[in-house]
Amino acid sequence: MIDLYTAATSNGYRASIMLEATGLPYRVHKVDLAAGEQRRAEFLRLNPAGQIPVIVDHGGPEGRPLVVAQSGAILVYLAERSGRFLPTEPRKRAAVLEAFMQVMTDIAPASANLFYMAQATQPPHPAIMDFCKKRFLAMLSLADRRLARHPWLAGDEISIADFALYPTVAARQEILKEAEGLSDLRRWAQTMAARPDVARGMAVPR
Repeated sequence: MIDLYTAATSNGYRASIMLEATGLPYRVHKVDLAAGEQRRAEFLRLNPAGQIPVIVDHGGPEGRPLVVAQSGAILVYLAERSGRFLPTEPRKRAAVLEAFMQVMTDIAPASANLFYMAQATQPPHPAIMDFCKKRFLAMLSLADRRLARHPWLAGDEISIADFALYPTVAARQEILKEAEGLSDLRRWAQTMAARPDVARGMAVPR
């Protein structure tokens, strides 16, 4: 059994979508970020950074519990744990990891900047917000180019790269509605949203 400590954020949704997709048994522990539960001693023992998501795999290596934080690390761990969504063949694996890292190091941080800059000043500074929005859309255009070549981010099979990107795209629908182009990304997003495992994962925590 895997314990998932999470909240309704893009990072949290990555973990719950992956758990649903792999079919690994898990139970949910909702962390109330507004109440500061992520800063309580019992949570900090799991993740000293005080961030969600965190999983505790009670059937970890050698049968001992294993704690994993960081949504990207969780996706990789669950892929290897289940033997799904991260190929072992070197070329395919490299393609998946490249697309995955592009999501985690470029696209997701660009989305996060939109959130943090909106909080930095009240009202948000128009020029700064416009810069952040343009940078985010530029990062998404790279994903759109990938999706113009094949149905999934890293090729002909769905992978951790797709599960990593979808919550970020879902959270930025207002920006996407106004953006030009990105037709392949929109097609992909509709396909992802229609997947039962993705829909279930996006409903966690309830």
